[in-house]
Amino acid sequence: MAATDQEGASATVGARAPAFNLVDQAGNQIRLSSFKGRKVLVYFYPKADTPGCTTQACGLRDIAAEVGDTVILGVSPDEPAKLARFDEKYGLGFTLLSDPDHVTAEAYGAWGTKRMYGKEYQGVIRSAFLIDEAGRISHAWPKVSPKDTPANLLTALGSG
Repeated sequence: MAATDQEGASATVGARAPAFNLVDQAGNQIRLSSFKGRKVLVYFYPKADTPGCTTQACGLRDIAAEVGDTVILGVSPDEPAKLARFDEKYGLGFTLLSDPDHVTAEAYGAWGTKRMYGKEYQGVIRSAFLIDEAGRISHAWPKVSPKDTPANLLTALGSG
């Protein structure tokens, strides 16, 4: 069950990042607040083990050694068991969080109307947010391309 501590929170640059407490791929409860004092990339993706999401996750895996102490957290509506298979299949090595009722995605503005083949539906809007050591959003990339996520992170950290 996803939970946020701030109803109606806005995920804009300079704002306090919406708090969350989600289950990871190993079944552990993960709170954003447990990373205070570290930079955190929180990125939202639609579905594990699909082409775009795999490109994005593997790109972040490939630069993980270059981001120092920055934490990478991937968030999707997938159940923990599916996230564990995704992590294992690609050797991602970072935390994947399950947000099945998309409460956290909504708090970050990463849930909304999408269109495909002329149909409208509700789903994850691929987005990424860099949260600073004090818990504020320092960078936001709404509707980000899967392959741009790693480059954006490196640039924001001054590594790219």
